[in-house]
Amino acid sequence: MADVAAIFKAYDVRGVVPDQLDESVARATGAAFVEVLDVLAGPGAVVVGYDMRPSSPALAAAFAEGVTSTGADVIDIGLASTDQLYFASGRLDLPGAMFTASHNPAKYNGIKLCRAGAAPVGSDSGLRDIADLVAKALTEGPATGAATGHVTRKDLLTAYADHLHDLVDLSGIRPLTVVVDAGNGMGGHTVPAVFADGPVTIVPLYFELDGNFPNHEANPLDPKNLVDLQAKVRETGADLGLAFDGDADRCFVVDEQGDPISPSAITGAVAVRELAKHPGAAVIHNLITSKAVPELITEHGGTPVRARVGHSYIKQQMAETDAVFGGEHSAHYYFRDFWRADTGMLAALHVLAALGEQDRPASELFAEYERYVASGEINNVVEDAAATVAAIEDTYSDVEGVTVDHLDGLTVAAGQWWFNVRASNTEPLLRLNVEAADRATMERVRDEVLALIKGA
Repeated sequence: MADVAAIFKAYDVRGVVPDQLDESVARATGAAFVEVLDVLAGPGAVVVGYDMRPSSPALAAAFAEGVTSTGADVIDIGLASTDQLYFASGRLDLPGAMFTASHNPAKYNGIKLCRAGAAPVGSDSGLRDIADLVAKALTEGPATGAATGHVTRKDLLTAYADHLHDLVDLSGIRPLTVVVDAGNGMGGHTVPAVFADGPVTIVPLYFELDGNFPNHEANPLDPKNLVDLQAKVRETGADLGLAFDGDADRCFVVDEQGDPISPSAITGAVAVRELAKHPGAAVIHNLITSKAVPELITEHGGTPVRARVGHSYIKQQMAETDAVFGGEHSAHYYFRDFWRADTGMLAALHVLAALGEQDRPASELFAEYERYVASGEINNVVEDAAATVAAIEDTYSDVEGVTVDHLDGLTVAAGQWWFNVRASNTEPLLRLNVEAADRATMERVRDEVLALIKGA
């Protein structure tokens, strides 16, 4: 029997197929999802989508069986990116389930769940209750009943593309050539629909849908997976390069020289554009985005709101503050006009609009949003994360001019630098991020903290 606790994480369901996640788990999750969200008393239906992984159609079908066994209906949108599923949940005002393991290797699959209007389902907002019911069903067997809902197929790809075009109009920008690396993921499904017409010429890389990822993992956060994109940008003389992860909800950007543009710079640029349309609005940034982000938000009349890492926290604070936009260091970008959900495609359209509305190359344009030097996220294996963090805090807590907070892990800041250490939710790791006004200071602080981690 599957170890339910091992695959139900803080924000989603994810595990090795079929060892951890199989059709019985998916079926039980479908029935539990209906019960916990009280679907029968509300919308009466669930929207379901799935990615290109070989196991995804069967898992999605089993989940639909679980839903319909309760008497609820299923709207099946078929192959979809995760942000396309969020669009469907928002447009149809239905809870949803997306079958994907995002950027994880081919042997994995998973389920991303949301409430109607793409509202999050996290560990404290239903996911733990769903896990308990799934464990019970796998142990005792599913509840029996004659109720059977219906499955209806609905294609929303064109409507998804039209909605994005309504939010960002590229018709007036200068012609651009853009290399897009879909990594054999769902970007190969959505990019052709979004860029079917207009001034952007797409040079495709790995658009063939293949959940075995024959070219490289669909994880642009790892620099080795950007190498092909960078080479193609330089080879073709393109204006920009875009890389999507496996379920195409995250977008990474390289400039015309093939150099990566940090997600913090993208967050700053998009925030400036959104504040131009919504003066004075709040903008969410997680605590390990660059210090430049809240500076830019303030300079352009907005209100920066600092948040924990993770989509459920971001979405919750967006709802509480009515924020117009939110950005994370991991290239998740959230938009009020997109039901507060994350969509890499909409962020990409903003980037292309910003570039195409002026004449400078991307390297010059986005340099305006890069003010500091960052280490990037450094993962360290530790035996006792809590004790290690406590030792680090003891070292810095009495240093003059240093502030300490615990919003998410430990953040230590001084005038010219800051660092954050956070324990992983799923692995024996500490994640370290350091930023400073110059490289020498960043490297000094980074090495000091790494020495403390290794010493502990």
